[in-house]
Amino acid sequence: MKPIYKVTAATLLMSIGIWAGSILNITADGASVGTQPGTADDPVVTKSYVDQQIQKAIQGGAISTPTPTVTPTPTQAPGSGSTTSDAVVIVDVKPGQTLIASAGAEFIVRAGKAIIYSNDANGVADLTDGKDLTNGQVAPSNHLLSYPRDGRGISVQNGQTLGLTVMVRGGYTLQ
Repeated sequence: MKPIYKVTAATLLMSIGIWAGSILNITADGASVGTQPGTADDPVVTKSYVDQQIQKAIQGGAISTPTPTVTPTPTQAPGSGSTTSDAVVIVDVKPGQTLIASAGAEFIVRAGKAIIYSNDANGVADLTDGKDLTNGQVAPSNHLLSYPRDGRGISVQNGQTLGLTVMVRGGYTLQ
Protein backbone atom coordinates (compact mmCIF):
# COMPACT_ATOMS: atom_id res chain seq x y z
CA MET A 1 0.00 0.00 0.00
CA LYS A 2 1.32 3.40 -0.96
CA PRO A 3 2.04 5.94 1.77
CA ILE A 4 -0.47 8.41 0.31
CA TYR A 5 -3.28 5.89 0.78
CA LYS A 6 -2.22 5.20 4.37
CA VAL A 7 -2.23 8.91 5.23
CA THR A 8 -5.59 9.41 3.51
CA ALA A 9 -7.16 6.40 5.32
CA ALA A 10 -5.80 7.57 8.68
CA THR A 11 -7.12 11.09 8.10
CA LEU A 12 -10.52 9.75 7.05
CA LEU A 13 -10.78 7.49 10.12
CA MET A 14 -9.75 10.35 12.42
CA SER A 15 -12.35 12.65 10.85
CA ILE A 16 -15.11 10.05 11.25
CA GLY A 17 -14.08 9.47 14.89
CA ILE A 18 -14.14 13.19 15.69
CA TRP A 19 -17.50 13.63 13.96
CA ALA A 20 -19.04 10.62 15.82
CA GLY A 21 -17.62 11.85 19.12
CA SER A 22 -19.10 15.29 18.68
CA ILE A 23 -22.53 13.81 17.87
CA LEU A 24 -22.44 11.57 20.97
CA ASN A 25 -21.26 14.48 23.12
CA ILE A 26 -24.21 16.62 22.02
CA THR A 27 -26.58 13.78 22.88
CA ALA A 28 -25.00 13.39 26.33
CA ASP A 29 -25.19 17.14 26.96
CA GLY A 30 -28.83 17.12 25.89
CA ALA A 31 -29.66 14.49 28.47
CA SER A 32 -28.63 16.79 31.31
CA VAL A 33 -30.37 19.86 29.90
CA GLY A 34 -33.63 20.59 31.66
CA THR A 35 -34.05 20.34 35.40
CA GLN A 36 -31.03 20.66 37.64
CA PRO A 37 -31.08 18.93 41.04
CA GLY A 38 -31.82 21.38 43.80
CA THR A 39 -33.99 23.73 41.76
CA ALA A 40 -37.73 24.28 42.15
CA ASP A 41 -38.36 21.80 39.33
CA ASP A 42 -36.25 19.05 40.94
CA PRO A 43 -35.80 19.76 44.67
CA VAL A 44 -33.36 17.89 46.86
CA VAL A 45 -35.28 16.58 49.88
CA THR A 46 -34.44 14.78 53.09
CA LYS A 47 -35.57 11.32 54.07
CA SER A 48 -37.69 12.70 56.89
CA TYR A 49 -39.56 14.93 54.41
CA VAL A 50 -40.23 11.93 52.13
CA ASP A 51 -41.40 9.84 55.10
CA GLN A 52 -43.65 12.69 56.21
CA GLN A 53 -45.20 12.99 52.75
CA ILE A 54 -45.78 9.23 52.59
CA GLN A 55 -47.53 9.33 55.97
CA LYS A 56 -49.59 12.26 54.76
CA ALA A 57 -50.67 10.31 51.68
CA ILE A 58 -51.50 7.21 53.71
CA GLN A 59 -53.56 9.18 56.26
CA GLY A 60 -55.53 10.92 53.54
CA GLY A 61 -53.91 14.32 53.74
CA ALA A 62 -53.74 14.82 57.48
CA ILE A 63 -50.17 15.18 58.69
CA SER A 64 -49.11 14.53 62.21
CA THR A 65 -45.73 15.23 63.68
CA PRO A 66 -44.48 12.70 66.19
CA THR A 67 -44.41 13.96 69.75
CA PRO A 68 -41.42 12.87 71.80
CA THR A 69 -42.29 10.83 74.84
CA VAL A 70 -40.50 11.50 78.09
CA THR A 71 -40.05 8.61 80.47
CA PRO A 72 -39.84 9.93 84.01
CA THR A 73 -37.06 8.70 86.25
CA PRO A 74 -38.51 6.25 88.76
CA THR A 75 -38.40 7.48 92.34
CA GLN A 76 -37.71 4.71 94.76
CA ALA A 77 -37.26 4.40 98.47
CA PRO A 78 -33.83 3.11 99.53
CA GLY A 79 -33.67 -0.66 99.57
CA SER A 80 -36.74 -1.27 97.44
CA GLY A 81 -38.14 -1.01 93.99
CA SER A 82 -37.58 -2.49 90.58
CA THR A 83 -38.43 -1.60 87.04
CA THR A 84 -38.29 -3.04 83.54
CA SER A 85 -38.07 -0.87 80.47
CA ASP A 86 -36.25 -0.46 77.18
CA ALA A 87 -35.92 3.26 77.81
CA VAL A 88 -32.79 4.62 79.43
CA VAL A 89 -33.38 5.77 83.01
CA ILE A 90 -31.01 7.50 85.40
CA VAL A 91 -30.64 5.71 88.74
CA ASP A 92 -28.88 7.11 91.82
CA VAL A 93 -27.23 4.43 93.95
CA LYS A 94 -26.40 5.44 97.54
CA PRO A 95 -23.47 3.97 99.50
CA GLY A 96 -24.47 0.59 100.88
CA GLN A 97 -26.97 -0.08 98.07
CA THR A 98 -26.52 -2.52 95.21
CA LEU A 99 -28.00 -2.10 91.76
CA ILE A 100 -28.94 -5.59 90.53
CA ALA A 101 -29.57 -6.05 86.82
CA SER A 102 -32.15 -8.26 85.17
CA ALA A 103 -31.00 -10.54 82.37
CA GLY A 104 -30.11 -8.49 79.29
CA ALA A 105 -29.85 -5.15 81.09
CA GLU A 106 -27.16 -2.60 80.30
CA PHE A 107 -25.53 -0.12 82.69
CA ILE A 108 -23.26 2.87 82.14
CA VAL A 109 -21.67 4.33 85.27
CA ARG A 110 -21.71 8.10 84.72
CA ALA A 111 -20.50 9.37 88.10
CA GLY A 112 -18.88 7.76 91.11
CA LYS A 113 -16.70 4.71 91.64
CA ALA A 114 -18.42 1.35 91.30
CA ILE A 115 -17.42 -2.26 91.79
CA ILE A 116 -18.91 -5.33 90.12
CA TYR A 117 -21.22 -7.49 92.19
CA SER A 118 -21.80 -11.11 91.13
CA ASN A 119 -23.18 -14.04 93.08
CA ASP A 120 -21.17 -16.57 91.07
CA ALA A 121 -17.72 -16.92 89.47
CA ASN A 122 -18.81 -15.38 86.18
CA GLY A 123 -18.95 -11.66 85.74
CA VAL A 124 -20.20 -8.84 83.60
CA ALA A 125 -19.31 -8.06 79.98
CA ASP A 126 -17.58 -4.70 79.48
CA LEU A 127 -18.61 -4.10 75.88
CA THR A 128 -16.45 -0.98 75.53
CA ASP A 129 -13.16 -2.78 76.23
CA GLY A 130 -14.30 -6.26 75.27
CA LYS A 131 -13.41 -7.70 78.68
CA ASP A 132 -15.14 -9.78 81.33
CA LEU A 133 -15.27 -8.10 84.73
CA THR A 134 -15.59 -10.44 87.70
CA ASN A 135 -16.87 -9.96 91.26
CA GLY A 136 -15.02 -7.20 93.13
CA GLN A 137 -13.37 -5.57 90.09
CA VAL A 138 -13.72 -1.84 89.47
CA ALA A 139 -16.43 -0.95 86.96
CA PRO A 140 -14.94 1.70 84.64
CA SER A 141 -16.87 4.93 84.18
CA ASN A 142 -18.54 5.61 80.83
CA HIS A 143 -18.26 1.97 79.72
CA LEU A 144 -21.23 -0.06 78.50
CA LEU A 145 -21.71 -3.01 80.84
CA SER A 146 -23.94 -5.88 79.73
CA TYR A 147 -25.57 -8.27 82.20
CA PRO A 148 -26.36 -11.64 80.60
CA ARG A 149 -28.06 -13.15 83.67
CA ASP A 150 -30.00 -12.09 86.73
CA GLY A 151 -28.23 -11.62 90.07
CA ARG A 152 -25.32 -9.47 88.94
CA GLY A 153 -24.88 -5.76 89.35
CA ILE A 154 -22.79 -2.93 90.75
CA SER A 155 -22.37 -1.29 94.13
CA VAL A 156 -20.60 1.79 95.47
CA GLN A 157 -16.89 1.22 96.07
CA ASN A 158 -15.87 1.05 99.75
CA GLY A 159 -14.72 4.39 101.13
CA GLN A 160 -16.87 6.46 98.77
CA THR A 161 -19.14 8.94 100.50
CA LEU A 162 -21.00 9.90 97.34
CA GLY A 163 -23.20 7.49 95.47
CA LEU A 164 -23.31 6.48 91.83
CA THR A 165 -25.19 7.91 88.91
CA VAL A 166 -25.95 5.10 86.48
CA MET A 167 -27.72 5.05 83.12
CA VAL A 168 -29.80 1.87 82.96
CA ARG A 169 -31.51 0.21 80.01
CA GLY A 170 -33.56 -2.85 80.90
CA GLY A 171 -34.77 -4.26 84.17
CA TYR A 172 -33.10 -3.67 87.51
CA THR A 173 -33.63 -3.87 91.25
CA LEU A 174 -32.18 -1.45 93.77
CA GLN A 175 -31.34 -3.21 97.08
